[in-house]
Amino acid sequence: MSYRLSLLDKSPLADGESAFEALHRTLFLAQQAEKWGYHRFWLAEHHNTAQLASPSPEVLIAWIIAQTRHIRVGSGGVMLQHYSPYKVAENFNLLAALAPGRIDLGIGKAPGGLPLSTRALQQGLHQDEKGSFAEQLALLDGWLQPANGAVVDGESLFATPLPARPANRFLLGASEESARLAASLGWQFVFAAHINGDHTLLEQVLKTYHAASGGQRALVAVQVVVAESAAQADRLVSDLRHYHVRVAGGQGVNVATLEQAERYVRQGGYTDYVIEPRVPSLLKGTAAQVHARLDALQHEFGIEEFVVDTPLVAAEQRLRSLELLATHHFETA
Repeated sequence: MSYRLSLLDKSPLADGESAFEALHRTLFLAQQAEKWGYHRFWLAEHHNTAQLASPSPEVLIAWIIAQTRHIRVGSGGVMLQHYSPYKVAENFNLLAALAPGRIDLGIGKAPGGLPLSTRALQQGLHQDEKGSFAEQLALLDGWLQPANGAVVDGESLFATPLPARPANRFLLGASEESARLAASLGWQFVFAAHINGDHTLLEQVLKTYHAASGGQRALVAVQVVVAESAAQADRLVSDLRHYHVRVAGGQGVNVATLEQAERYVRQGGYTDYVIEPRVPSLLKGTAAQVHARLDALQHEFGIEEFVVDTPLVAAEQRLRSLELLATHHFETA
């Protein structure tokens, strides 16, 4: 098998668990992932979500790089619409200076929360000055170049510190538009198949990025649940659902529960909408069965790296799933 495995973590809280416990499990998982041979460990960004303890991936990245040795650590991703590109560049230049060659900056276009948290995050910001997402990403790219700066009122402006090895840059998305944008800036692209697993769309977007980037291969994020038996894996995912909210004239969103879908509609003040239940796009079964699916995707699309999201809250089951996946991968590689 010629592909790498990486992890995406959301710091989920089990029933009755504190954020302290969930975050320390995230650290433990990063340390175990390093031992098992995973290539990257990424932290997600979610706001105003009681079940997830990771609103600030850059803070967790700093904590984790201090307590691991060589695994790459990054964001999956920072939701750029809420922030100044200059400040994001400062944060990740600082992280790259602390851990040269180990920092990844993944950028997402989604809000990472419902309308209420979006308004709170953007309070006081002049959104009309921010420009389009593509313009914001281009600004961020410029600030991340060590040799780049700007002259403002005759003074030089840089996103300091200027690391010898800047963060690797990734754009997360699930559209041809995002793939072209990533390619135009020389960024790596991550197709979010863990959110949208449509096979035809995957093929179109991967081909678009490959052509536009001069032959580069996109990473693919996938949802994976591995167990000792296929029947056990089926039981683990039997209650998993998610919901897609389509809003007339607005941005659609995927959420984990019907309650979140209804809150999204209520907080946004939408009246013309549809809430659609969907079965999650995931790979499940024994380690051999899941790797057979990954092998098939690798063979069909030339995928060189999968970023694994395991949507289990129970600590023991989640840890075992990721261990089984890694053990089988590296024993048979």
